[in-house]
Amino acid sequence: MIDKGNVETLTGPQTPASGRRRKGLFRRLFSERTGSSAIEFSLLALPFFIIIFASLETFAAFTGEQLLANATDTLARKVRTGEITFGLGKSTDMTEAQFRQAFCDEISIMMTCGVDEVKVPGKLYLDVRSFSDFSKIPSAVPRQGSATNGDLDTSGFKFAPGGPTTVNIVRAYYRWSVITDLVRPYVTNLRPAGSSMPNDYLMVATAAFRNENY
Repeated sequence: MIDKGNVETLTGPQTPASGRRRKGLFRRLFSERTGSSAIEFSLLALPFFIIIFASLETFAAFTGEQLLANATDTLARKVRTGEITFGLGKSTDMTEAQFRQAFCDEISIMMTCGVDEVKVPGKLYLDVRSFSDFSKIPSAVPRQGSATNGDLDTSGFKFAPGGPTTVNIVRAYYRWSVITDLVRPYVTNLRPAGSSMPNDYLMVATAAFRNENY
């Protein structure tokens, strides 16, 4: 037989302090709220990441727009000063492909503009031509149909800058692809033909000027 005195010795006396410790353990167990942080994060994660990705997309698009504008100004200055000419029988004459290559060299650090893009426009579209007067220069973005976010109408685009003292424009359009699916419907403004939702953000840069008498 097991002596009751020995059992008490092994298990220890049941003091009021040990009872309080057990109650304190249960109290801490039921008051534990660590899992609430995980639940709160799961509820807030989606809108949080949407904001983060939207900020990154906006920053990248803004940087791309600045790069496109700088390239437009650079090439426009060369046309204005006679460093780039067209059909004048000079060593400075450029073809459309050569002009597109020069433009691509200015933006290739961040934008897709390889050999295929130079030959067949897929993202970058250039419109370089002369007008009789500044009032004749179109101010709106040419689009297919009446929709404000319709596809770009490139049928009137050409490369035909004028000679000395002529009025010219250099317009550049770039289809900027938006990466984040959740952000795309809110920041895109270009809907390709046959698509029910815009897929790309259309960047536009324009330079209007009168050529110098070179």
